[in-house]
Amino acid sequence: MNQPALPAEVDRERLRALLPRLAGRRVLVVGDLCLDEYLIGHAERMSREAPVPVLEFSERFTRAGAAANPALNVSSLGGVAMVAGLVGDDDSGHQLRRKLSEQGVAVDGVITDTTRSTTVKTRILAEVGSRFLQQVVRMDYAPRAGISGDARGELLRYVDEASRHVDAVLVSDYKGGVVGTELIRMCAGLVHDRGQLVTVDTQGDLFAFRGLTLAKCNCPDAETVLRRPLPDNEAIARASAQLRRRLGAKAMLITRGRDGMTLAEAGACFHIPATNRSDVFDVTGAGDTVIAVVTLAVAAGAQYLDAAVLANYAAGIVVRRFGNATSTHDELAEAIGVS
Repeated sequence: MNQPALPAEVDRERLRALLPRLAGRRVLVVGDLCLDEYLIGHAERMSREAPVPVLEFSERFTRAGAAANPALNVSSLGGVAMVAGLVGDDDSGHQLRRKLSEQGVAVDGVITDTTRSTTVKTRILAEVGSRFLQQVVRMDYAPRAGISGDARGELLRYVDEASRHVDAVLVSDYKGGVVGTELIRMCAGLVHDRGQLVTVDTQGDLFAFRGLTLAKCNCPDAETVLRRPLPDNEAIARASAQLRRRLGAKAMLITRGRDGMTLAEAGACFHIPATNRSDVFDVTGAGDTVIAVVTLAVAAGAQYLDAAVLANYAAGIVVRRFGNATSTHDELAEAIGVS
């Protein structure tokens, strides 16, 4: 298998030696939870009512999504994953809690807010040929009510206590309202007061997360927050360094799809090429995999660059699969190869 060129500072044997150290590392994932629902059907004909295909139903299944996905990635690599977030007192919330438990994720921090419903994202997909699934539409069932004061207080108390017993805290912000000012302030305090490793992956206001250890966003979100295009490596390098300084973070990671990712540390910037640019089936959840593996690896003592490269390999694995997916120790070892 052809191996992509890596930064000169990265050694494949060192990466492989890192893998066993991931086991047993404790990571608390805090953020917006949702249940992903998939409805799959075979395209029979075009509708006479509208220019849309008529699908004959063939399958329905659900998966844990949003902030649940980084927790599942931590667990699949041998880490001890705990998740903190909110669900409603409904069947979707019960399903979500059960799915996480079945896959080894601790759910003591999944708080039930009786004033609102569980977020559900329903994707309707058409079967095209023997392998390909084409998403036709996505419908989100988002809670209409805000988070109750009791539920938010219970969540904050759980995070404060549970964070004392983990190697890292990962904040997964899907703009669902869980990651608010109080939680961000608490997480910044964990870094400042305890020296704790706290990472964030956000689709929201990046500058709200000042004072954390490492921040991650994708390139379009970086362009939005900086209000300028980032068309090439040079522009990305400047942007990642600028964001790291403004956030007061030790590291800033910008994911770039088929162009890999860029990591900025104090005095250094690295462009990491994608390990898989051709065999891409579904990019859903790839960013969750990246932040989970980076967090787990740094918690295991890895340098930021090694952690980012390892996460890049993991992302190259999961995009070959449908929906939210995870990688394993053996798959990463095979992908890394040998020097």
